[in-house]
Amino acid sequence: MPVDYFMPTEHSYAERRTWYARPWVYIPAALVIVALITGFLAFLPLAAELKQKAASLDLSHLEQMESASVILDRNNKIFGQIYVENRETVPYDQLPTNLVHAIIATEDNKFYQHHGYDLLGIVRAAFKNLVAGHVRQGASTVTQQLARNSFDLRGKTFRRKLLEMFVARRIEENFSKQKIMELYLNRIYFGGGLYGAEAAARGYFDKPAKEMSLAECATLAGLVKSPNNLSPWKDPAASREARDFVLGRMEDLGFITDDQMKKAVAEDIAVGNKQNARGQNYAIDDIRQQVIAAVGWDRAMSDGFRIHTTIDSDLQSAAEKSLRAHLDEAEQHPGYDHQTYAQYAEMLRETRGNRSPDGKAVAPKPPEYLQGALIALDNKTGGILALVGGRDFEHNEYDRALQARRPPGTAITPFVYAAAFEKGSYPGTIVEDSALDNRTVMIGGTTGILGEWGPENPDNRYEGPITAREALAKSKNGSAVRIGTSAGLDTVTKLIKTAGVETKLRPYPSTFLGSSEITLAELALAYTVFPNEGWRPAPPHILDRIEDKAGHVVWEAEKGHSRVPVMKPAIAYEVTSCLEDALKEGTGQAAYKQYGLKDFPAAGKTGTAYDFTDALFAGYDSAITCVVWAGFDKPQKIYRGAFGSVLAEPVWVDLMNASTSRYQPQPFAMPADLHKVEICASSGLLATDKCYENIKSASGEVVRRRTSYVELATKEQMPTDACDVHGDKARAQLVKQYDESKWPRAALAIDTKAVAPVTMKAPTLIAHNDPYNAIGSTSRPTPAPDAIAGLDPGKPIKRAIPVEPAQNGQPVEIRRAEPVRPMDQVTGEQLLPVPTPPSMDFSDGAGHP
Repeated sequence: MPVDYFMPTEHSYAERRTWYARPWVYIPAALVIVALITGFLAFLPLAAELKQKAASLDLSHLEQMESASVILDRNNKIFGQIYVENRETVPYDQLPTNLVHAIIATEDNKFYQHHGYDLLGIVRAAFKNLVAGHVRQGASTVTQQLARNSFDLRGKTFRRKLLEMFVARRIEENFSKQKIMELYLNRIYFGGGLYGAEAAARGYFDKPAKEMSLAECATLAGLVKSPNNLSPWKDPAASREARDFVLGRMEDLGFITDDQMKKAVAEDIAVGNKQNARGQNYAIDDIRQQVIAAVGWDRAMSDGFRIHTTIDSDLQSAAEKSLRAHLDEAEQHPGYDHQTYAQYAEMLRETRGNRSPDGKAVAPKPPEYLQGALIALDNKTGGILALVGGRDFEHNEYDRALQARRPPGTAITPFVYAAAFEKGSYPGTIVEDSALDNRTVMIGGTTGILGEWGPENPDNRYEGPITAREALAKSKNGSAVRIGTSAGLDTVTKLIKTAGVETKLRPYPSTFLGSSEITLAELALAYTVFPNEGWRPAPPHILDRIEDKAGHVVWEAEKGHSRVPVMKPAIAYEVTSCLEDALKEGTGQAAYKQYGLKDFPAAGKTGTAYDFTDALFAGYDSAITCVVWAGFDKPQKIYRGAFGSVLAEPVWVDLMNASTSRYQPQPFAMPADLHKVEICASSGLLATDKCYENIKSASGEVVRRRTSYVELATKEQMPTDACDVHGDKARAQLVKQYDESKWPRAALAIDTKAVAPVTMKAPTLIAHNDPYNAIGSTSRPTPAPDAIAGLDPGKPIKRAIPVEPAQNGQPVEIRRAEPVRPMDQVTGEQLLPVPTPPSMDFSDGAGHP
């Protein structure tokens, strides 16, 4: 019989039973349950332990962030920072809303919903990472990240992650969402050595955080996941891509509109220079050292002080740029055969990271290129407005403005003339401009053969008797030594010391020409005497006050700036009037004619040291004194012709021009006790109606010219006698017959106007084995060994006596030639001989020079 239906068997019935009717299913389920129960039971004590540990953490540490101390210039503009971590904490209201929304969009879109951690987010991230086979998505909330960075909860273990969640929950229980976001944005790292949103905004965009645009806010938010790799300094393209992703997320969450997103995506962000963000220069380094000395290292680095300084950041920037540019140009000058800045920078790049065989880093060689320095002072307070200690702080931290002692060269001569003026001379005093025996000056040695120290300009000529005004303006070296000798070496050095030069000066006449080494800061302080009408402020300072975060003053410079009297106001003004001439007609005339100095009252003096090793310019107006130096760290010739007017003066001009908008120069005020008097430039005495001379014009025509001019003098300095050069009848007749320039002056043996100074090409001959047996030699020629043999060293050696010739057995009388006295061409009488001036003794009284 056919079977028309299915008859279930025992086997088919078993297959039809549901899964839960199968006993073997419960075995793995039971194992899972047992594992979960076991894990939970094991978790309870661990959770209790970690929860207790989280409860023991001091939450006040969240706000105890190392905060950079901010350096402000005199106009409250941020100039730099002092820090271990470059961070500046700011309150929530100083953080832009766009930055808060950007962080929420990329780091924690449920920030306002969760209570410290997001379990669903953790599960979701774990699943995505499992599917991807690597970590694609994190699950830490903003609060968890704050906990991790505040309490150093590093590592990727389950225990660490669990502790982080408990700490985050505790933070949420004790702080508002707004405070948590403030703490987070002040603490996290944004790459490039920048911590916190404020430091990042200033470092990357050179602006405070509250002024950032939407695109800039998105750029910072995009850095958080990988600060170093996504830094716009390291990888601009990757940084831009991360920014655009953040902008897209902000639009998805409704924080910005589509138009706002498109506009921000199209924005080209101007990113600042990394070197400027680091803020390392000589001025900041000096400020840092002084702040540490005032409040201690720990507080200076982490307490977030507001450091108010005397620096003018605009002048500082102008000084740095000008010095670099002009020294770069000097390195291209014919005759410069030293290392250049570019060569050293290239060498540094090639050798950076080199290590010795034992694995230690190899320190780079110090630079040997041409260096420079500048310091500018506020005349009234002594506050430092600009400070440049070298061409590149990163190459070498040695501050040549404050630490280096170098010869100022002829920049010191205004003090030589000031000392002479105080002792009775005045700018109209006649001084001699002619050759000097180097044994008088002692430049390049204490003894030597006749020689003249290098002139201050390439076309210098001896001019014979000239006024002190002209000698100072034209930087006549022989005149400076002579007028310094008349004033006295002790008088000159005492005046320079009172003016602020604390370094001991050498007790030799070479000091008249600036051979004694001093610091640039000392020279600048001394020069403030002239615009300050004879007084100077206290030594230069750069700190004004230090305030804590609450605005309380924790350190302050002494108020009521002291005034140190140095010279009479009339003397200071006389020197200033001479140095004004130096800028217009003397060695500094390139300031106006070549370098573009603006038309305002200013005065200055070039300075060139022996053999062109140091080039300086020191000058001032009524508000600012500035001194510039150029030279090598190891003194050596820069190149022949490297005068102060060539290397240092153009930098001085750039700074002074930059200062006039903020520190407007005023005319120098003439003291009431100074009088104007007409004198004759040929005699330095009161002019008469006969003070004329005949000179040849360029066309060869003889022109009659007045020799008088109006000079300044105090009542004590003013001459009382009439001119004795043009005043007598005989001379008046002589002037009509002869060209004045051809008539020899009684004080001169030769016409020095036709003689050029001998510019040194090598150090002066020191009297060691001096073949000429120069007077004053410190040693005598060493005889040949054959000449010494057989002599008894105990017996004196007698000099040979010349034998007189004889005629017819009788000695011949030998007469010395008598000098022929010149005849007065008017009277026919012999003129009296000019007496020989007494020799100058520069010894210390004990026979030592």
